[in-house]
Amino acid sequence: MLNRDKKLAIYMEGAVVGYGGKMGFGVLRYSPNPIVCVIDSETEGRDMREAAGMPRSCPIVADVETALALGAEVLVLGIAPPGGLIPAPWYAVIDRAVECGLSIVNGLHDLVGPRYPRLPEGQWIWDIRIEPPGLKPGTGAAASLTNKRALLIGTDMAVGKMTAGLEIYRVARERGINAEFVATGQIGITITGSGVPLDAIRVDFSAGAIEREVLNCRNAELVIVEGQGSLGHPGSTANLPLLRGSMPTHLVLCHRAGQTSISTMSHVPLAPLGDFIRLYEELGTCCGIFPRPSTVGVALNTSHIDDDDEATDACQAIEHQLGLPCVDPVRHGPDRLIDALMPD
Repeated sequence: MLNRDKKLAIYMEGAVVGYGGKMGFGVLRYSPNPIVCVIDSETEGRDMREAAGMPRSCPIVADVETALALGAEVLVLGIAPPGGLIPAPWYAVIDRAVECGLSIVNGLHDLVGPRYPRLPEGQWIWDIRIEPPGLKPGTGAAASLTNKRALLIGTDMAVGKMTAGLEIYRVARERGINAEFVATGQIGITITGSGVPLDAIRVDFSAGAIEREVLNCRNAELVIVEGQGSLGHPGSTANLPLLRGSMPTHLVLCHRAGQTSISTMSHVPLAPLGDFIRLYEELGTCCGIFPRPSTVGVALNTSHIDDDDEATDACQAIEHQLGLPCVDPVRHGPDRLIDALMPD
């Protein structure tokens, strides 16, 4: 639906600073589309490279009218808050954008399409979190595939599973590896144009939805499956469907450096990383019923650490602790993780 030549404006009101804007950050970092601006009245006049450390230069403007003047054709709702609902004050902005002729990319649970039943030809609403048709329960069929399937797992939500997966996928392709990326959330789907919105799927069909996507990648040497949530998060239910649907051969653990509890629930501690890895591997094999996945390394999110030496020390400490490669795939590149997944 989103042609790659369409010019995007990303609406991130109040979310340029902090974790809530990860949808916008992901699109800024990885979308092949031209991005004319980010909309946020709180940081208007700045640039996303300076304001949020993005590798892509992009001006921050105050309103939809300025975005239109810059050539915007599509408005992307650029937040991914807990619960995934559209903030009530945003509807007036969305109404204005549609009135001005912009199409909308909406990755949140609240559907926008029914609000605008009669759009002119060429204008559209893409509500990403809608269950695709034709789903069936999982069967374990992915276990019969002969390729490598790497599932990104995490100690918490929003620790970099999608980012790590996309970095592994991007560099693997650059290295000539026949790799595919299975997007399982709104950000990955927006960026790649395909995938399954796992948290919009009825639970009976969730493993089957992942299985269908993975089976469609049967000809790839390496399939990178975007992880969601965490087994240690009280509000997360995504990991069992991901494990059963993809039947991973390998796991990559994603963690934020220095984090010791769930980011939004300080009363819930994080398990020791080694124990966490063993939990995922044991759940993956389920008493030997399914092939046991092997954890090949750790993708450490050090984006909150300014000093490069400090970030490197954090990686080396975990590497020494676990005996596994540990890198920040954005800061250091994902090559050591790819080497572990695809040894010569």
